[in-house]
Amino acid sequence: MPKINIMGSEVVEGYECKPKKLDPNKPIMFYKALVYICSDARCTKKGSKDKAKELREIVKEMGLEKGKNRIKVSRSLCQGACRFAQVAQINSDSPNDKLWLKKTHEFSKQDWIELFKALVDDKEYSKNRIDMKVYE
Repeated sequence: MPKINIMGSEVVEGYECKPKKLDPNKPIMFYKALVYICSDARCTKKGSKDKAKELREIVKEMGLEKGKNRIKVSRSLCQGACRFAQVAQINSDSPNDKLWLKKTHEFSKQDWIELFKALVDDKEYSKNRIDMKVYE
């Protein structure tokens, strides 16, 4: 039986969600928040190369893989914040927009659940927040 992704498309063998047939007119799936987790060399030495996969499992357990509260987790390469490894950067339409988190390899499953709940509930999240500064 062919694998079907959450958008209803048949998936290329060996992939989790890559559709066999590209439909250029199909809309992009909405997300409440997008979490980029660094999976480059320095960050994965501290954390996990499969951290994105682990986080996607938590998102699914919470029922946040689709719908109006969907949280998308993506891997990124170096984000230039290696001293804070393993880092995550979040884009969302909430008080947590452009939130950077450090040392996420130290986060427990419960920490991730609390973060995801804060994203859905539009509540500010502060654990391991990296302060930002514009240098001139």
